[in-house]
Amino acid sequence: MASLFSGHVLIRNNSDQDELDTEAELSRRLENRLVLLFFGSGSCPQCQAFAPILRDFFVKLTDEFYVLRAAQLALVYVSQDPTEEQQDLFLRDMPKKWLFLPFEDDLRRDLGRRFSVERLPAVVVLKPGGDVLTRDATDEIRRLGPACFANWQEAAELLDRSFLQPEDLDDPAPRSLTEPLRRCKYRVDRAARGKRGPGSGSPPEGEGGAEGGGAGELF
Repeated sequence: MASLFSGHVLIRNNSDQDELDTEAELSRRLENRLVLLFFGSGSCPQCQAFAPILRDFFVKLTDEFYVLRAAQLALVYVSQDPTEEQQDLFLRDMPKKWLFLPFEDDLRRDLGRRFSVERLPAVVVLKPGGDVLTRDATDEIRRLGPACFANWQEAAELLDRSFLQPEDLDDPAPRSLTEPLRRCKYRVDRAARGKRGPGSGSPPEGEGGAEGGGAGELF
């Protein structure tokens, strides 16, 4: 998967905007993961409506406040914004684990042509090897929310890493003094739910409301 961005730089959407500019760093972030290429623009009303849905979808799969282990998922924002200022504004409220290409990188446009993106927003789902799993998953994400990932994981035959130690690459230290207690309680509650049998309920998943309307033309 890292070969798709070989010779290019990906930037993390954190306060330091860390650059991933080596093959080793790209592989570390993208290897054995499903990769979402999110084609969007802050000047597109449909993208603005869809962005909070995609943000919640991603957070509920990768933030350990919601899950015991982050899903094997990476997201690259492929900006179609007309200016760098609009790109920065659009990314300001998006998750810090998102990656994006520098505004001046022509790969932003090349990827749109390569994956035949004709309208915005669009979310191309790639298998770990780089093959296309879903040409545009925007409607699926709206309808199913985080449940999409299990379907994609099975279809992509993604190697399960649950036997490995957690990869706490982004936040090596607890975010609060109560976090270890909260995680312990989560594990106990989860175990208790398992003992109640298949009739017990499960935590609510993210809502994928379809209020975004139609898609915007890619121009």
